[in-house]
Amino acid sequence: MTDLLYTEKDLVTSLKDYIRAEESKLEQVKTWAQKLDVLSATATQDPEGFLGHPVNAFKLMKRLNTEWGELESLVLKDMSDGFISNLTIQRQHFPNDDDQTGAAKALMRLQDTYRLDTQTISTGELPGEGPMTVEDCFELGKIAYSDADYYHTELWMEQALKQLDGGEESTVDMVTILDYLSYSIYQQGELERALDYTKRLLKLDSAHQRANGNLKYFEYQLAKQKKVEAEEGLKEKEEREPADYLPERRKYEQLCRGEGIKMTPRRQSRMFCRYSDNNRHPLYVLGPVKQEDEWDRPRIIRYHDILSNSEIEKVKELAKPRLRRATVHDPQTGKLTTAHYRVSKSAWLTAYEDPVVDKINQRIEDITGLNVKTAEELQVANYGVGGQYEPHFDFGRKDEPDAFKELGTGNRIATWLIYMSDVPSGGATVFTDVGAAVWPKKGSAVFWYNLFASGEGDYSTRHAACPVLVGNKWVSNKWIHERGQEFRRRCTLDESD
Repeated sequence: MTDLLYTEKDLVTSLKDYIRAEESKLEQVKTWAQKLDVLSATATQDPEGFLGHPVNAFKLMKRLNTEWGELESLVLKDMSDGFISNLTIQRQHFPNDDDQTGAAKALMRLQDTYRLDTQTISTGELPGEGPMTVEDCFELGKIAYSDADYYHTELWMEQALKQLDGGEESTVDMVTILDYLSYSIYQQGELERALDYTKRLLKLDSAHQRANGNLKYFEYQLAKQKKVEAEEGLKEKEEREPADYLPERRKYEQLCRGEGIKMTPRRQSRMFCRYSDNNRHPLYVLGPVKQEDEWDRPRIIRYHDILSNSEIEKVKELAKPRLRRATVHDPQTGKLTTAHYRVSKSAWLTAYEDPVVDKINQRIEDITGLNVKTAEELQVANYGVGGQYEPHFDFGRKDEPDAFKELGTGNRIATWLIYMSDVPSGGATVFTDVGAAVWPKKGSAVFWYNLFASGEGDYSTRHAACPVLVGNKWVSNKWIHERGQEFRRRCTLDESD
């Protein structure tokens, strides 16, 4: 998307060049017209006298035979060739309908997760954001409608209507907005409001065929509903939520907003910051690492100042050319596939590609004491507009015994996650089962074990990457596997250990 900004900048420059060329052409035509206007006015006052002069007669012949032809060529000359050619070349990099739909859904995802009302988003109250037009709001509503998401259709069509009522000029007419709005409200079971919007539509266009049909149908259904309510008693109205609401989604979104964190003062008092030399590791005896307890059960540790700015930039430089849509393991097929619940781009970096990657791998081994030779390659991920990864486990569960069979290195025993950017708003890593939230801090890394010492999976490590509300989130992670840890993290039969 950064490249797209420069593409658009280049197109604007090309468009300005085209405008200047058109203006220059029009200026030449204008000068010619003014000159001839004066000449013809003088000549027609005394045509015979004017033509009695041989030079005037010659010039008239020359103008009509030659110069008017040149003017015709100038007028017919297409000045847009350069701009159209550039536009055609750049169009291959343009986003498509799927990209636009994805960006719209990302905006709605942020709206739900962080409880943002449409007014806040549309008026540009978020940092660094510009206001949205009626057309923008209408387009979001249309995308939601085409996905049968009537909850968001209503929200964005109402915002479009509000801005139209406020006097904003638009190419979208009110009748079209009211048509979408009334139907989306009806689909959510609010017949009375759907009927009100239909009546408002018919005041603007009394011949609207669909609205006239809906009016009769809504009136009939409303009468039927009131009769049932009178017989059964009025039920309490439930709070509406998006249709795809997940069982644990409420908890996930609460944690993303910084709500519902379950750390008691007593447990907090047992958590510390310390300098760690990892059992007197030669590298860290004189220069220990800064270690901070983020959570107690499961134990989540943050290590500060793990990567320098130059190392971060090098990793990003290596990853950028090969960033691709991130995939997940499909337990049904055993293959990697894209999924709506993981929205990010990722790339894998091998140790031999650059000394920086090799140094990072060795640093992870030195600090954790675990063997990284059997670990997966360093994965670099970028979370852009609404980027997220909904609640998931890093380890393979009992119902997916072949999860990492092709690697031949056992299950994922631990996760090492490096934050390579600060995020102005959003982007936390949350653990939904225990109510923990870890916020990005550039250069730091968090570490936790996915398996107990017995080899059983720790289900309390279920976690998620919250959507990025404002900013850009870069992370890199190392999934460390069981093989090679036999004498570094000894096995025990006690599952609680």
